[in-house]
Formats: sequence, C-alpha cells, structure tokens
Amino acid sequence: MTRYRNLGGDSGVIAYEIEAESITVEFMDSSIYLYNYTATGQQNVDRMKVLAEAGRGLNSFINTYVRKAYSRKLR
Repeated sequence: MTRYRNLGGDSGVIAYEIEAESITVEFMDSSIYLYNYTATGQQNVDRMKVLAEAGRGLNSFINTYVRKAYSRKLR
C-alpha cells in the first residue's frame, strides 16, 4: 500500500492502494476497506483515487459521501 500523505494533518487514513476499478483504504484504527465500482460507484471511486493521490480530503469524502458503501471490510 502507498502511505497517505495527509497534507491536512488530521486524516484518519494512513494508506491506500489503487486498482483499475477499486481503491483499498487503511484507516488509523488498522481497519482496511475495499471500495469498488459496483458497491461504491465509479464516480465516487474515481474521486477517491484523485484525493488519495493528492494527499488531502480522502477521509472527509468517505465520511460524507460513501460511508458504508464499501465492497467489503478486509480487516
């Protein structure tokens, strides 16, 4: 996984991994969630990819727009 840059300094995200149709996100509590086009929606996943690479806004976006619309909890 790629370390999340956390440019805002207060994110709950620590790492992410981008795939063609999904993004996997690891949070500060060690939980890992998979978000994909089917469960989360292509537009949301693509936005999450942009935010992850930018290092800002990913946790807020997840909390605001996708919350429980993940494909599965990996850990």
